[in-house]
Amino acid sequence: MTARRILRLSGPETEGFLQGLITNDTARLSDGLVYAALLTPQGKFITDFFLLRDGEGPEAGVLLDVAEAQADDLVRRLTLYKLRAKVTISPSDLHLQRGTGPVPEGALGDPRHPDLGWRAYTPAPEADDGTDWDAIRVAHCIPETGVELTPDSYILEAGFESLHGVDFRKGCYVGQEVTARMKHKTELRKGLRRVRVEGSAPVGTQILSAGKPVGTLFTQSGGYGIAYLRVERASGEMEAGAARLSLA
Repeated sequence: MTARRILRLSGPETEGFLQGLITNDTARLSDGLVYAALLTPQGKFITDFFLLRDGEGPEAGVLLDVAEAQADDLVRRLTLYKLRAKVTISPSDLHLQRGTGPVPEGALGDPRHPDLGWRAYTPAPEADDGTDWDAIRVAHCIPETGVELTPDSYILEAGFESLHGVDFRKGCYVGQEVTARMKHKTELRKGLRRVRVEGSAPVGTQILSAGKPVGTLFTQSGGYGIAYLRVERASGEMEAGAARLSLA
């Protein structure tokens, strides 16, 4: 399981501050966990995270669950955007517990897909129940930060709409114009797809079709994989190193 850091944002302007930055609608915090991303002004992916309302009244805040490898950069970017907003960004003493078995008290369903189980935030050390997360991700073509989700990604090509990670009605946020244009004015010609894999290849191996580059192979599990493909060129048998691929 990817190491995570749990931050806490607090102050009277916290949710409004986040609303102007992230891909999802902070109004959804009333329903539980919210999955979202921060983008560049050009609409490219920076990092994804989960948000959870923490507490009620004047002392309420928002927990932010982000990959440890992206945490320092995210704090730096949020601090730059904060300016004079009444928002405090601080570490928390909480850790992620995660699993697909019996749901413990206080745990919440992962908003991306029911098969991803539950997430809980407690003072106990970070842990999970031994679930094969890669197998679940490959089965449902769910990208992972630092693997399929990289700084040159566009979130719609990465399937964020089906993962409930973007809201097209919330109004402006950083990168919103490009994301909305991709949604309403273009047909996506590239994106993540599930493929059958015969053999194996290192993550990041180039995929060829008839000798021409058509994409990249990423996570593999149980004879299938997640690939980023030029959709119109990805047909018939393809290859990635020693592996043979076809659309699933």
